[in-house]
Amino acid sequence: MKFCPRCGSLMTLRRTNDRTVWVCPSCGYTEELSQASEAQLAVLRKEIKHSEKERIVVVDPNVNWKAMPKTKAVCPRCGYHEAYVWVVQTRRADEPPTRFFKCVSCGYVWREYD
Repeated sequence: MKFCPRCGSLMTLRRTNDRTVWVCPSCGYTEELSQASEAQLAVLRKEIKHSEKERIVVVDPNVNWKAMPKTKAVCPRCGYHEAYVWVVQTRRADEPPTRFFKCVSCGYVWREYD
């Protein structure tokens, strides 16, 4: 891990041609990686996989959807133009709430953040 000497952002490694350089994504500062430190470099990669069950937005099965308010929203799955809408405070109180939508046609549920 290396921090940019100019702006303090976390730098990333990039391979260009036959050499490896540190690059700051914020200010663009670059620094060549020395051969000594390249030999000590270790890369840890871990891919986190989620099952379909973990990706699901939990919705109460007893909700009377016909009583829920509807809004004009385009479903990302089927393209239908109307969805049920509800709002939940999913983050800190000083941040805006999350809007949830459920497509009237196919039942797909998605969320929007401000």
